[in-house]
Amino acid sequence: MNISHQVVADDQDTADFHRFSHGLYIGGQWRQSADGTEIQVVDPSTEAVIAAVPDATIEDAAAAVEAAARAADGWRTTAPRKRSEILRNCFELMTQRSETLATLISLENGKALPDARGEIAYAAEFFRWNAEEAVRITGEFGMAPSGTNRIVVDYEPIGICVLVTPWNFPAAMATRKIAPALAAGCTVILKPASETPLTAYALAALYQEAGVPPGVVNVLTTSNPGPVTAAMLADPRVRKLSFTGSTCVGRVLLAEAPKHVVSCSMELGGNAPFLVFDDADLDAAVDGAMVAKMRNAGEACTAANRIYVQSGVYDAFGESLARRMSALKIGAGTDAATECGPMITRKAVDKIDRLVNDAVARGARVLCGGKAGSGTGYYYPPTVLCDVPAEAEMAHEEIFGPVAPISRFETEAEIIARANDTEYGLAAYIYTRDLARGMRLASRIEAGMIALNRGLMSDPAAPFGGVKQSGLGREGGQHHGIAEFMEAKYLAISI
Repeated sequence: MNISHQVVADDQDTADFHRFSHGLYIGGQWRQSADGTEIQVVDPSTEAVIAAVPDATIEDAAAAVEAAARAADGWRTTAPRKRSEILRNCFELMTQRSETLATLISLENGKALPDARGEIAYAAEFFRWNAEEAVRITGEFGMAPSGTNRIVVDYEPIGICVLVTPWNFPAAMATRKIAPALAAGCTVILKPASETPLTAYALAALYQEAGVPPGVVNVLTTSNPGPVTAAMLADPRVRKLSFTGSTCVGRVLLAEAPKHVVSCSMELGGNAPFLVFDDADLDAAVDGAMVAKMRNAGEACTAANRIYVQSGVYDAFGESLARRMSALKIGAGTDAATECGPMITRKAVDKIDRLVNDAVARGARVLCGGKAGSGTGYYYPPTVLCDVPAEAEMAHEEIFGPVAPISRFETEAEIIARANDTEYGLAAYIYTRDLARGMRLASRIEAGMIALNRGLMSDPAAPFGGVKQSGLGREGGQHHGIAEFMEAKYLAISI
């Protein structure tokens, strides 16, 4: 592999990034953890420690809940127009500082700068969208069937929300939760992933500048997420848990939340099928596969995890995809020329390597890549495998890396069964020129989101979420996302 290790341009830039690690953000104040311990933040491109952030304790979590509780009444009674203007300010500031924020993401996450820039634009859009939604929260009014009373339904903020976000989209996964929660009138505590905390703290400072009152957004990082999160959920003032991450961790949190009757939204794992039919526009299908597979170097829950290609175009598709994948430049995310950055940790590389070796041992053929790199940095090359058997582990487990496994299929009935042969149901992709077939398959495939002749489906204006073991609830959309942070209140009024 030809790997570039260019990182931040100079010492001044590095110093600028270190300023984002100046404490937990609780009640509008920056503070160290109660016991003074810290978490080291590592650049996955170089394996160098680039910063340290406070390691929050249960005591710190209690302080965050208290801060959110103190701010709750003032924020919920703030006029919707005022909340809207503050959210719009957040959008404007994120847009103005997009390059700094994108570089910060590339530094701590490793993703290529074009991906990071795209993430910041996407993340900011949740503030603009929810700024518009904040003034459009309406209730219902009607007559009871008996004719004896009017039925009035009002929608109120659900209360204090604990938001738990992953490392793969450190800006977007946070704003996708924070923006609708604030639009609804809730106060929040964000617990970002300990691998990528700097983006969350940089955004916390931005929210403060945009006019978000103290205590409305609180941010804490911890290396002990289970007990810290459980302590917050045990506080009766906390009424909502919104989590994005793996299904196995989601199950643990879902077991904890019912102890305290806390409402849950879960955006969990995926195992997305990518279907290419003989009549597909082959160039468009390869373009779409590059987006669906290589966004964030494959470290995405919506990534194409199982690529099924009909026999008539099977060989041509595999050859074309392998050419495109092998041409990608691998390097540090902060290098402007990089197209595929490092994975998040050495453990992630080892998992990818295990899945590839298992598939090859079961008969898959390597068209490009297929071997983990040596040297500094958590790199794995863009890889294409063909003839991947159904029993391969990667057919049933999220790869979360730049590996495209291709399998052959013959009939529509066959591929519907194979696409649905998973416990997950987040996303699916279909390429065909036959619109009737595309719509027919979309109704038969068990997934919360379908992309038809597209390699990208995420949009703040559309409801994001899955079925089966891929989660509960929706984020984004015209009303779905904000509804997750509200409760309906019914009034019976005599007439």
